[in-house]
Amino acid sequence: MSGFLPDEPNAEVRVSPNFGPRRDAQKPDMIVLHYTGMATGAGAEAWLCDPASEVSSHYLVHENGHIVQMVRESDRAWHAGQSSWFGRTDINSCSVGIEIVNPGHSLGYPGFPKRQIAVVIELCKGIAARHAIAAERVLAHSDVAPGRKIDPGEKFPWAALFEAGVGHLVPAAPVRRGAALKPGDRGADVETLQSMLSLYGYGVEISGVFDDRTRIVVEAFQRHFRPRRIDGIADGSTMRTLQKLLASVRN
Repeated sequence: MSGFLPDEPNAEVRVSPNFGPRRDAQKPDMIVLHYTGMATGAGAEAWLCDPASEVSSHYLVHENGHIVQMVRESDRAWHAGQSSWFGRTDINSCSVGIEIVNPGHSLGYPGFPKRQIAVVIELCKGIAARHAIAAERVLAHSDVAPGRKIDPGEKFPWAALFEAGVGHLVPAAPVRRGAALKPGDRGADVETLQSMLSLYGYGVEISGVFDDRTRIVVEAFQRHFRPRRIDGIADGSTMRTLQKLLASVRN
């Protein structure tokens, strides 16, 4: 493929060779947001277009708001890796991936510029409109790959997206002292926690045992929906936020 017309009118096209057809004729029904985790946007853009990397994304958004489209939305970009949501494990075949230029946690993790976020919002709106993507299916890489990935991270302004009509969010319940579920706990309350996380889409076994996987998934949930404290412990704030989130899912 030497080139294509961009799906997003404001995007520059730079074709990545790292793509293929969506499997089983799937169509995108979610958006997955990433940060690049590299020192520079130019370096990230080059890496996503390098056949040796075997990774790509549909879009990259630079700090100044410049959009680069590397894979057509109709094709399968290689951005999510080993991941799952609602039991589906080929997230690449059912998603559109957006890489947001930010050096990430290992390189200082600065905040995201307002101009960049404004462009991400409009890009998400366009993608969601083209593919009828539900608000609750605008997700973090860390949501679909808990533990393996932590991007775009706790500094990503999900509230700004939600206020602009992108994504799904509820006000996080206040963090207070009190009882909490933690690694090693067992019983009906742990099973309820796991069931709620699974009902939202997270990949967690409903066993009634607060194992390491449960802790990792709780951390992923907190990173997106209750970032004030990310500790993998399901305190009252985490439980109430999760309950409110499930109650507000569009029917």
